[in-house]
Amino acid sequence: MKRHLVSILLVAMAVGAFAAGPRQPNVVFILADDLGWRDTSLYGSKLYQTPNIERLAARGMMFTQAYAASPLCSPTRSSIMTGLWPARIGITSPVCHVAEELFEEKLVPSGPRASRALQAISATRLKQDYFTLAEALKAGGYATGHFGKWHLGPEPYDPLHQGFDVDVPHTSGPGPAGGYIAPWKWPPKLSFQGQAGEHIEDRMATEAVKFLKANKDRQFFLNYWAFSVHSPWDAKQKLIEKYLKRVDPKNPQHNPLYAAMVESLDDAVGTLLRTLDELGLAENTIIVFFSDNGGVTFPAANESKRTPLRPEYGGIPITSNAPLRGGKATIYEGGTREPCVVVWPGVVRAGAKNDAIIQSVDFYPTLLEMTGLKPREGQAFDGISFVPALRGQPINREAIFCHFPHYAPVVSTVPSAYVRKGDWKLIRNFCDNDDQTDRLELYNLAADLSEINNLVAKMPEKARELNALLGRFLDNSHAVVPKPNPNYRPLPPGARPAEGWNASKDADVMIKDNLLTITSTGGDAFVFIGDIPAGKGPFTLELRMKSDSKGKGQLLWSVTPQPQFARVRSVFFDVSHDGQWHDYVLKLPVNQPIKHLRLDPCAAPGEIRVEWLRLKDRAGATVKEWRFDAVQSR
Repeated sequence: MKRHLVSILLVAMAVGAFAAGPRQPNVVFILADDLGWRDTSLYGSKLYQTPNIERLAARGMMFTQAYAASPLCSPTRSSIMTGLWPARIGITSPVCHVAEELFEEKLVPSGPRASRALQAISATRLKQDYFTLAEALKAGGYATGHFGKWHLGPEPYDPLHQGFDVDVPHTSGPGPAGGYIAPWKWPPKLSFQGQAGEHIEDRMATEAVKFLKANKDRQFFLNYWAFSVHSPWDAKQKLIEKYLKRVDPKNPQHNPLYAAMVESLDDAVGTLLRTLDELGLAENTIIVFFSDNGGVTFPAANESKRTPLRPEYGGIPITSNAPLRGGKATIYEGGTREPCVVVWPGVVRAGAKNDAIIQSVDFYPTLLEMTGLKPREGQAFDGISFVPALRGQPINREAIFCHFPHYAPVVSTVPSAYVRKGDWKLIRNFCDNDDQTDRLELYNLAADLSEINNLVAKMPEKARELNALLGRFLDNSHAVVPKPNPNYRPLPPGARPAEGWNASKDADVMIKDNLLTITSTGGDAFVFIGDIPAGKGPFTLELRMKSDSKGKGQLLWSVTPQPQFARVRSVFFDVSHDGQWHDYVLKLPVNQPIKHLRLDPCAAPGEIRVEWLRLKDRAGATVKEWRFDAVQSR
């Protein structure tokens, strides 16, 4: 009788276990920031040491042709969360931390003389209308936690309002402004701090481990979006010293500071892997490793918005994506081709490598299929599931697309878009011919990975085919497409655009003979500029200028995200219009941080030349200096 009861009990237990089924796999999504395609030892770097990322690849599949949907961060992040193209969402630039709420993308109403195209103004928030990846997994029973950088909008567009149960450190901006070594400098009201000398990535990994341990007995979605290796350029001193001994100036990658930053990112990956192993969760956890855009190829000293925290390394290029052309903020391969590893225990063959073309819009539908979840009724994706590739089978895809309708002066990018179909890639540079028609570039990536040989002239039929395909994408996604700038006039020989400076309708502005040259054609000639670092007022502006015009000068300032100038926020000054150099010192009685400066140097036709400008805070420290030689701003 007892044996019979035991048999019944065992059968009942077996039936119950079968009915419950195996637990859904956990999901860990690790997103690096600005990590280039060649920025790990896994992808061939001879300098950077990333043993944990290599260990991750040994457990899963390494993709060689994985693409971000944009060469900048916020657009790519929005594509991961929605499975949609940034062109459709309207977030095409990393401006989701600004105060102004814009939900629809639009074109600027006018442009400076040197710009052939009217570029786009990006949306600044990921609208709550979208049913995000986090919301889908949460509806499927997952505990959801976001750790690190978000950059898709502050409350109510933050992770806690977009499907996550936990958000650490709960900041909407790019990261700590004062560097990655504590004490960190965060926006006001954020109290997240660490012990002096603590690295931000060490702390974020520790916080993520708490989430893993708290949810080890249920399925979870850990969204670990690292702050590294984005600027500010800062790292642990002992790691910098380690790489100082390893650098080879002949290697395109030879910045020891950046190498140290990469190792701290790899350490965080190692912490997560080690914790999954210790908790016995590794065999039921999907892991994705990816980067939001290409590596930064210019020296830190050339980035107009920031000064290097370690000036001794400021003149060294941050990294190199070679053999890929370009990097962050460029439309070439170095801007959007990314390192990517996917681990799916029991399905993906360990240590596999795959050449399938995948893109960040694909992660959402792919993860739904991997976890056995369905899209919400009526939900459509621009991406596709690449589960067949993970199973070692081909995927059915016509093409991938990227739309970047902005100027990026520091890397000479113009508003553009591309389509990649098979080995072929066509780039459309909007309005970039002298007659403001679109300029095309065509490359065969199988034969020309570095995008050196433009084949448009040799293969016009292929260019027309791909350009038509790109046009259909722009129409289908309702992309905001740049148009010819009616203010455009070619610059004279020897002149170049005054990047960042905007002129009124009565003025032209350019750089000629390494001087900011303002040509006044009427009575309301002025130029203005933004991207001014924070400082404590009152401020002083010093400048050296010469003029052959007439009238008083006026300096105006704006304290709002969008330039808003008024007489009450201005000072007048006397200008010597004698064609000789003069130095001017102007006092600005304003205590708020300045967002924009506007210079009205005259009130009549004439030519004004400026050698330099220097904005100082109340302590006399330089907040921003503008010069107009090869490195325009310091």
